[in-house]
Amino acid sequence: MTETKGKFDFAIDRGGTFTDVFARLPGGRERVLKLLSRDPQNYKDAPTEGIRRVLEEETGQVFPRDQPVDTSLIGWIRMGTTVATNALLEREGERTALLVTLGFKDLLHIGTQARPKLFDLEVVVPEVLYEEVIEVDERVVLRQDDCQLPKKDPKRIVTGSTGDSLEVWRELDLERVEKDLKGVLSRGITSLAVLLLHSYTWSDHEKAVGALARRLGFSQVSLSSEVMPMVRAVPRGYTVCADAYLTPKIHQYLKGFTSGFKGGLKGVDVLFMQSDGGLTPMEQFCGSRAVLSGPAGGVVGYAITSYSQTEKKPVIGFDMGGTSTDVSRYAGQYEHVFEATTAGVTLQAPQLDINTVAAGGGSQLFFRSGMFVVGPESAGAHPGPACYRKGGPLTVTDANLALGRLLPSFFPKIFGPGENEPLSLEETMKHFRHLSQEINLFLSSNQSQVSANGAKQPHDSKSEMSVEEVAMGFIRVANEAMCRPIRALTQAKGHDTSQHVLACFGGAGGQHACAIARALGMKTVFIHKYSGVLSAYGLALADVVEEVQEPCSLQYERRSFSELDRRVEELSKRCHDTLCARGFTRSQITTEVFLHLRYKGTDCALMVTAAGYPTNAKSCLAGDFSSAFTKRYLTEFGFTIPDRAIVVDDIRVRGCGKSGIKSVFKTKTRRGQAKPVTMTKCYFEEGYLDTSVYLWEELPCGHSIQGPAIIIDKNSTILVEPCCEAHLTEEGDVCLTVGSDPHCALGTELNTVQLSIFSHRFMSIAEQMGRVLQRTSISTNIKERLDFSCAVFGPDGGLVSNAPHIPVHLGAMQETVQYQIRSLGNKLKEGDVILSNHPCAGGSHLPDLTVITPVFRKGVSSPVFFVASRGHHADIGGITPGSMPPHSTSLEQEGAVFISFKLVTGGVFQEEALTEALMAPAQYPHSSGTRNLHDNLSDLRAQVAANQRGSQLVGELIDCYGLAVVQAYMGYIQSNAELAVRDMLRDFACRRRQQTGSLEVESEDFMDDGTAIRLRVQINEEEGSAVFDFTGTGTEVWGNCNAPRAITLSALIYCLRCMVGQDIPLNQGCLAPITIIIPPGSILQPSQNAAVVGGNVLTSQRVVDVIFRAFEVCAASQGCMNNISFGSKNIGYYETVAGGAGAGPGWNGRSGVHSHMTNTRITDPEILEKRYPVILEHFSLRPGSGGAGQYCGGDGVVRKLLFRNEVVLSVLTERRSTRPYGLLGGEDGAAGLNLLHRADGRVLNLGAKTSISLQPGDMFCLYTPGGGGYGGKEDTNGRPQTKRRRLNESFPERGSVFEYRMAQEGV
Repeated sequence: MTETKGKFDFAIDRGGTFTDVFARLPGGRERVLKLLSRDPQNYKDAPTEGIRRVLEEETGQVFPRDQPVDTSLIGWIRMGTTVATNALLEREGERTALLVTLGFKDLLHIGTQARPKLFDLEVVVPEVLYEEVIEVDERVVLRQDDCQLPKKDPKRIVTGSTGDSLEVWRELDLERVEKDLKGVLSRGITSLAVLLLHSYTWSDHEKAVGALARRLGFSQVSLSSEVMPMVRAVPRGYTVCADAYLTPKIHQYLKGFTSGFKGGLKGVDVLFMQSDGGLTPMEQFCGSRAVLSGPAGGVVGYAITSYSQTEKKPVIGFDMGGTSTDVSRYAGQYEHVFEATTAGVTLQAPQLDINTVAAGGGSQLFFRSGMFVVGPESAGAHPGPACYRKGGPLTVTDANLALGRLLPSFFPKIFGPGENEPLSLEETMKHFRHLSQEINLFLSSNQSQVSANGAKQPHDSKSEMSVEEVAMGFIRVANEAMCRPIRALTQAKGHDTSQHVLACFGGAGGQHACAIARALGMKTVFIHKYSGVLSAYGLALADVVEEVQEPCSLQYERRSFSELDRRVEELSKRCHDTLCARGFTRSQITTEVFLHLRYKGTDCALMVTAAGYPTNAKSCLAGDFSSAFTKRYLTEFGFTIPDRAIVVDDIRVRGCGKSGIKSVFKTKTRRGQAKPVTMTKCYFEEGYLDTSVYLWEELPCGHSIQGPAIIIDKNSTILVEPCCEAHLTEEGDVCLTVGSDPHCALGTELNTVQLSIFSHRFMSIAEQMGRVLQRTSISTNIKERLDFSCAVFGPDGGLVSNAPHIPVHLGAMQETVQYQIRSLGNKLKEGDVILSNHPCAGGSHLPDLTVITPVFRKGVSSPVFFVASRGHHADIGGITPGSMPPHSTSLEQEGAVFISFKLVTGGVFQEEALTEALMAPAQYPHSSGTRNLHDNLSDLRAQVAANQRGSQLVGELIDCYGLAVVQAYMGYIQSNAELAVRDMLRDFACRRRQQTGSLEVESEDFMDDGTAIRLRVQINEEEGSAVFDFTGTGTEVWGNCNAPRAITLSALIYCLRCMVGQDIPLNQGCLAPITIIIPPGSILQPSQNAAVVGGNVLTSQRVVDVIFRAFEVCAASQGCMNNISFGSKNIGYYETVAGGAGAGPGWNGRSGVHSHMTNTRITDPEILEKRYPVILEHFSLRPGSGGAGQYCGGDGVVRKLLFRNEVVLSVLTERRSTRPYGLLGGEDGAAGLNLLHRADGRVLNLGAKTSISLQPGDMFCLYTPGGGGYGGKEDTNGRPQTKRRRLNESFPERGSVFEYRMAQEGV
């Protein structure tokens, strides 16, 4: 397939800004070309123009632009394109309708119900891709052998592709569907996405709809069962919608592309890159597999060129562009994910794990509240950086230019309004001088305040920063921002970051490669000769791929092997036959089998290959998947579960037709000394240094270049830093050896650049602790729902950094650590670890167990800092399973209690005493000890391990900088958060004084039982401080809505962060300007034995409502988490349910989303029905429940659960009698309602809080509250309209690191 002797072969990456062309010429010579993707004045299509130019220049023949290109000289064309990505970002796909099972029309609007940005009160979620919804009255449910529902007499019983039996409860009414489809067609919509529940395993209804739609004339019909037959309706629904929305756009582009060639490219082998890194024929290229088409070529390019099959050293791909940076990993196999979000749309399809972070050459530079900040805002291509002469802002590119690392004389003159001027150093320096003045003004005023307060001024404290120091500072902060995802990507799976090679490509990466490799401990950077066009080159190296996948429900055990072997053989044959039909011989085809495996009872599935694990007597014919799975599980998670069955969720076969070229063409191997073309001055940590400038194309092979030096290519600039060395390989690639940084001592005085870097480092430590906890824990709550937080604290117990930002944990752990310091004092010894969960000791509610490790340093008698982890344990005993009883009245009914329990003493884990304490609740009436001791013990060991990792990492930081410096910067980071809060309070006080003449605000709101929560805030404008006084708040209640003090602090930190409106460190500094008065004995500071489980999940929301009402920030959101749980002796299930978000100045509240103190994801309907004795009859928005106003509150949701067996249902809710308030004339949102429809026809109002036994056939109907409206309906002027953001500005990130963070914040 690759033999095209005497012809031209083309590999083309059509990006958003540039199109890169790699051409292999007759005779094997290679050339590359870069041109603008859009230049309508000169050509219609960039790839066609690239091909035309190469043919014309190489043959000497004329190929007129206005005529189709003659294809007789073309062997093959391979393309990667951002057409699908751009259509998704700009929302410019085909008009689409969604056809979905009755009762689920809003399923994809609600999605996971989590909001993407935790502290944005305006919840911006990408709109759905479809324009209309058709609900189809059909229903298929999975059979359950123990189902006790009154016989429903299903129309028929069918068997799915997984082997599961299903009951067809309602047959498809095709006549009704036809009528609805004709209506859609009459409105000009010709693209249809079909999503029916459980179609992943039984697709007959979808196929019938698809056949009907095609007969009626729909031009694009995408069925979820064909696009991606995997369980979980929500991501499958997003994927099928993306396919229907994007595929017509791709076909439209392909039609235009082929029309530029004679015969429409008939007879030419044209292949397109898919998101999974494999090529596919042009006619098979579809929307759901096209979104990463562009970046995938780059991954293939660096994987094949940088990875050594002999050394087997893993490689990190680092592709730094203008607006973002792509990071990925290759260790002999492509790393795929099967669910990832791009432009806010979750796609369930095999995709290379490419992690995009919002940091690139165009990332903007800011100085905020004493901290250097890079991005995520980008200057884009227009206006671009300041140096582009189009009025743009300061960016990372400008910082490199200011430091002499970019040389304008080597850039083309394409800048300025006329696009005929060079890069402007003057414009850059003008902007930097202005920013430097702002920074120096801050530094001098800060020092004045220090002097005024009588503090001793460090004698060597630097009072001013030069322009170069400022620019260098931003470069260092940008580098640290890009290091964090690389650390997360490697350490998440148990790999050592320093044991990787950094493969750098893309236009901007070469200027940062040495610094980033050094920061990560890497010794080698590899830059390919085609690094500027590596995505195009990767297309030439790639193979044609055919993938097939089927869902499965078998256990991986001997009795299933024959069925597994049969299905694997069947899928492998399909791959072979398809590739043979495309012209490959059997010898060119390889297939690889993957099984999607998980331990039974867990959700953590791994897509596993048996490569390296040959078949044996205890395995299926495709290989020893059991050994492969347990080895990989051990690597990624640190343990295995030997006695647990392994379940096969999916079978996947990936067939490859070997078609990639071998890059055998060598560059001319010049020998001799490398001669610089010029010398320049570059700024480094040491100041300005003489720096040699070389042209890459003139470098001799084998010769080494000592840094500092600059190597310039047509498409990129490489900075060889001091103590680094570059040499050119025989193939013409650049290999950099990275030396260690000559350590420059850092003093304890404040350095604003180091402040930003330390902020990243402390956050990175907390994140890495979280990765260890997730890897080594065993329970679903911690391992899969990620319901935990890890944090670093100073020697006084003050919070320094916290990850992730679970709102209800913010600030609460600090109270716990400081309680232990006060309580235990000098009794804390090295090797001790403390366990605590009691509300009087800073606990939130009992299932949240906090493990605290004091860290000692040689020669220091007291702890130098603390690390802690808080995890939600699924059960710790008490009167109900799950330890969250809706009707508890005292603390002992809610489970095991720990105040200052020594979990580890002298390095020994106290398992016997711990077991005794966890079983202790059994001594109380109607109460039980923990119902899951094994998971408790395992997870607590994991928390100890996470703390150990945090202790080790801070220890390394101290080894590097010294104890005094690290502790000083802990203090500075807290001061930085304090400064941001003081600025916000001063700003509010100024506006308030001008409007009302008063610096006092107050508000109140009520719990459903009538208990008042009152707040009076007095602000000191001069100091930027405030007193939050909750005097007048109601007394402790008989029930469990009492909220420990730590909950109020968490709610307050959350509100302050929202009102600050920018990213700040979330630590104890946030509360430094705040004095908090809470009356003892009130609902917000109850007595020691008060029940508190509802305070954590309900009262916390009301505290937020009261604070926002006082500051008139926005109307109330639903004010409830809608805690629903059900269980029996065999199963237990817990969920929180979305409602309406409050409207605010300039925005409507989002419907069907979690707000404020929770952000939990909801279980997918198909998973819910597969694992639990319940049918989800209905899940949609609740129209009209949001309050009206100039801006309307979001609607709540309606959720109906039909129970198949006897269970006990527990409901713990609020806002059932009080309504979420509207603000400034906006109307209140609707109150919630909890109804029970008994099987005998009775309908009962359950009230806000209850526990009740249900019989098979009973249905629970939940109606959640709406959000309040903002502004009177008549108030149409004077308020800003909601601004529309481009999706790539709002949702630039993607990849497994991003998904993990979203999952953590969705807890």
